[in-house]
Amino acid sequence: MTKITNNLQVKNKPAPRRTCVACRQIKDKRDLIRLVRIRVDEVKIDSTGKEDGRGAYLCPARECLKKALKGNQLENTLGCSLSGEIRDQLLKYIEDLPGGTN
Repeated sequence: MTKITNNLQVKNKPAPRRTCVACRQIKDKRDLIRLVRIRVDEVKIDSTGKEDGRGAYLCPARECLKKALKGNQLENTLGCSLSGEIRDQLLKYIEDLPGGTN
């Protein structure tokens, strides 16, 4: 579908979609949490969604982050092993997440 603005044709782009590494559901990118590997030993939560580095997406639910950490899916997707410190930071982060279903 096209939208005409100021006599120019502009195509409406669909919202980017990503897959949660834990539950494998495909959702809009903005509805997911992005974790990014910046260096070999550094992983952080990317609130902007634009940080450089290898990324992994998760639903904003405790179950998904716990499942991703337990099954090493997050490590496989990011291509690195997560230190105990990073795991602790992520577990602390999920305390503030909603406990609802995916």
